[in-house]
Parts: sequence; structure tokens; C-alpha cells
Amino acid sequence: MSLLQVIGVNHSYTSKKLFKSKDQTNQALIDISFSIKEGTCLGLLGTSGAGKSTLGKVILGIQRPQRGQVIFQGYDIYNVSKSIQRKLRRDLQVVFQDSYSSVNPRMTAERILNEPLENYEKLSVSEKRRTVISLLERVGLSEKDLKKYPHQFSGGQLQRINIARAISLKPKLIVLDESVSSLDMVTQSLILDLLRELKDDFGLSYLFITHDIKAAFSISDTLGILEKGELIEIYDSKDQFFSSQHPAVVRVRDSILPEHPRSRSLSSRLNLVKS
Repeated sequence: MSLLQVIGVNHSYTSKKLFKSKDQTNQALIDISFSIKEGTCLGLLGTSGAGKSTLGKVILGIQRPQRGQVIFQGYDIYNVSKSIQRKLRRDLQVVFQDSYSSVNPRMTAERILNEPLENYEKLSVSEKRRTVISLLERVGLSEKDLKKYPHQFSGGQLQRINIARAISLKPKLIVLDESVSSLDMVTQSLILDLLRELKDDFGLSYLFITHDIKAAFSISDTLGILEKGELIEIYDSKDQFFSSQHPAVVRVRDSILPEHPRSRSLSSRLNLVKS
């Protein structure tokens, strides 16, 4: 049974235009359907404006779609009681791109990690402290980081705290919305390693939203291509992706750039990701 099912989701935005008699309607999502099984990662790849973040908001329950359903753990997330909704929120977490805007700058790391525990768990002060220290250590930080504020961490360290917060309630699914795209290459690699390790250790499922094909291939079990609000295809392997001749997939493949300009021939780009 699928952990998450997205069924026929459509959503559009209306923007007002000066000096025009009619407002303009932009179709953000067009009949999107897919599923994610427990313990797997679906990478959702697309350029800016493809509809990736809108889809993420729909799945998280932030943006109600105009048509379609989001079924999580057998429940339509937009048509459930408040008690079920609370349970689903616990099991569905998110890590956003901007690690700094995702936290309260006036909270210490300890308070940031305590917040979800206080909302959902009944723990003593000592139990909360032990849990928070354990979470910090699980993501490569330590007890000495408890009293630090966000500005005292690097971007990579703060993203580790956001990941620790996301796993604190032992969720079933985490939406990773461009969660490594703002990090340098070394830090990005370390965070991806951490995400893979956590996925294996806790049986987590991920929706990995990104424009970075290398990052997507490094963590995803399946890969979906989103373009102009449409889900072009979902590929179960690299071979399927690289053999596809769909124009949208070809454009994504052509966007691959290795680190050094001398290596930027088409063949070397493809070999870089395949490896």
C-alpha cells in the first residue's frame, strides 16, 4: 500500500494585470498523479516555475488544490477531522531550502528542537533534554550546541538542526523542498549522506524536490520530471531516464554541468550523473 497518493491534483493562480480587462490565470499544477511507497524517495525534478513548490505546499496541507486529492496514510488530508489532521501533521514533516528563515532567530537550538516535542510528547524536562541531545548527535552536532542561536551556526549546521527537528517526532514522510540547493558542494554531499543514512535507519520516505539532477540521483529511488505544471513521467532507473527522448527530459539532461568547464561536453555531463 502506498504511503502517499496524489490523485488528479489541479491548481491555478490568478494574477491581476494593469491596463488589461481580464485577470490572467496561471495553471500551476495540471492533473498531477503519483504515489510514494513506505521507505522510498521520489525525486521531483524541474526548473524554476515548474510547479514543484506549489505541489509541495499542496501535499503538506498548506495550499488546498482546486481539484484532486492528497491521500496520506489512507486519509484525504483536506477532508479529515481535527484529531486525524493532528496525527497526520505529526507524521508529515518538511525541510525547506532556507535554513535560516525556517527557524526563530531568537530561539536556541535546544528550544527549536523542544518545540515539536512539547506539542506532541509528554516528557519531563530531563527527558526532553536527553532527547534533544540525542537528536543533535544523530545529525552530527553535540551537546555543546544546545545553547547556540541560529546566527552562530553555518548554513550546513543549521540545516542539520532543521533535519533533526523534522525527525524528532519519527514521521513517516519528509518533504525536502530544495533542502540542499543553497549549500556548498561539500556540505551538500554531507547532508545528502546524512539523509540517506536516516532514511535507512528509520525507514523514512522522502519527497525530494529539487532542480539539481545530481542531488536527485544520489538519493532518489524513482525520479519524476515536472514541467510547466505537468508531471511528464516517473522513471524507476537511471537507464530509463537517460534513454527517454521526451523534450522536457532532454532539456533537463542538457542542463547538467560538471564542476570544471573543460569537462562540459555532453558525453561527460551524462557520465558525471550516471556515475
